[in-house]
Order: sequence, then C-alpha cells, then structure tokens
Amino acid sequence: MASAARSANDPYPTRYVTASLPFDRRHPVVWGEGADGPLSTDEVAAYRRDGFLAFGALLAPEDVARCREELRRIGQDSDLRGSERLAPEPDSAEIRSVFEVHELSEVFARIVHSGALADKARQVLGSDVYVHQTRVNYKAAFDGSKFGWHSDFETWHSEDGMPVPRALSFSVALSANLPVNGPLMIIPGSHRTFVPSVGETPVDYHKLSLLGKNLPAGPADRAAVTDLAERNGIESFTGAPGSAVMFDCNCLHSSSGNVSPFPRTNLFIVYNSVDNPLGRPYAAPKPRPGYLASRNFTPVPQDARRRDR
Repeated sequence: MASAARSANDPYPTRYVTASLPFDRRHPVVWGEGADGPLSTDEVAAYRRDGFLAFGALLAPEDVARCREELRRIGQDSDLRGSERLAPEPDSAEIRSVFEVHELSEVFARIVHSGALADKARQVLGSDVYVHQTRVNYKAAFDGSKFGWHSDFETWHSEDGMPVPRALSFSVALSANLPVNGPLMIIPGSHRTFVPSVGETPVDYHKLSLLGKNLPAGPADRAAVTDLAERNGIESFTGAPGSAVMFDCNCLHSSSGNVSPFPRTNLFIVYNSVDNPLGRPYAAPKPRPGYLASRNFTPVPQDARRRDR
C-alpha cells in the first residue's frame, strides 16, 4: 500500500483515502494546442468540454468483417481458453473479455496502429502515443454482464502507476450497439472531476475485478455519480458496426447487462502519451500483468497511416 510520503506526492489520491471526496482534475484534457491532426477545431473543443467524441463510421465494413472473422478464430483457440488473457462471464461459460488482441491478431494490430485512430490520439494528447491496453468486450445475448460506473484512470493510476490522465480510449462497435444490448454510457463533463475510490487493493486484484462482481475497490462513489449525472445527464452510445466513441481516461462510464437476444461486441483500444509512462502503482501491492497494462512504451509509428492506405 502507498506510503505516507507517496500519498503526499500523489496528485490523484485514491484507494488509501477514508472518504470519496471528488475534486477538480489537475491536468489538461487537451494537451498542447490540439491543432495538428485530423480533428477539427470544433471537434477538439467538444472533446475538451464533454470528454468524448462519437464517430458514425470509423471502421470500413470490410475492416469490421475481418475483425469479426478474427474473433471467431480467437474464440476457438483452446490455448487462449486456459490463458489469463481471457476473462469469462462471472455466471456463465461465455467470454466477457479478451485482452491484448493486437498481439493475437495482425488484423487487430493494423487497426490499432492505423492513423485513423492513432492520429486523433496524438492530436489530443499532444505527443507520440503507445498502446497501453487492447481488449474485446463481449456482451453475450441474454447473459452479458454489466460494467459498473468507474473511471479507467482511477484504476490505471492506482494499479498500473499511470501518473496523470493523459490517455484516452476508443470503443469501436464490431456489432450493432443498440439501446437494448448494453451500450456504453458516459456522464458528459465527468472527465473534469476525479472521484476517489475507498477500499484497499488486494493482491492480484485484477483476477477478481475483471469479473466485475462485488468489488471492494475501484467502483465510483454512488453519491458522486448521482450528483454528476443529475447536473450533466448521461449519454448512451448506439451505432452500427464500425461506429466508435473516443473518450478521456477519466470519464465516468458504465454499461448495463445484456438480457436481449442481440449480442454486443466492441473493440477497446487505449493510447497513452509516451510522456506519461507507467511507474510504481500508487495504491496497489504490485503492477498488473502486461496484457492489462503494457510497459512497452514504444510509440505507434507515425507512418502507419501510409501503410494502411
């Protein structure tokens, strides 16, 4: 657990606090001017204000088809079934998440390294970026479980040692995201408030937290979620395969369980600034494994977009 000296130098104290007292974010949302890149001035301003941007068609239909074929192949991999890279649903044999998919598939690697995504991340984060994490989240028909309200940065700071919120995620739909099958929900503007979590981080906590059940640390304080949602509302993101949402690492977000007969499958890609490398966890006994939090800080190549065209 964090020492007193570490706590005093921690800009985002969490887990070792005795009460969840939200406070204003202490670092920028858009780093630098945010002018050099594919996003317009209005899009950058909207991202700074809301913490997210939605895209109607980020991936072409043929890319979605290739991803879905790869998911079928990965799902049939017996070795992966016995690997910690795969997280099962807590109450069924269905797959909940598969991590580090860009290391399992060249198809996913090309998308993760493409300028269509990485250039937007570079523009907002004001630097070269590396891949902190990739995963595919499945929401199986009838049995897909929920993801409760949380800030990814709270986890990455406390358990991975990410110093400041200079990272972002893409959630890319690989199947239709419908109002009824557990789409992503975000509280607009919540990225400007850090909500600490109360509760110590157990050893190897990721083995429990990836299942999403009865978590002693990490979920956002319900009073804070209620207050922010009452003031700012909640946005729900639906769309066709290939649509996407880019969102700040400190956004409070969640998704409900899927009891519909329509599965929901999304690719998640997390880019972190190369100037924000992971260090020692701020509030955990040891770092999480590399398939959850990469410590390979090699930048995504700037010329990747030319190879993809």
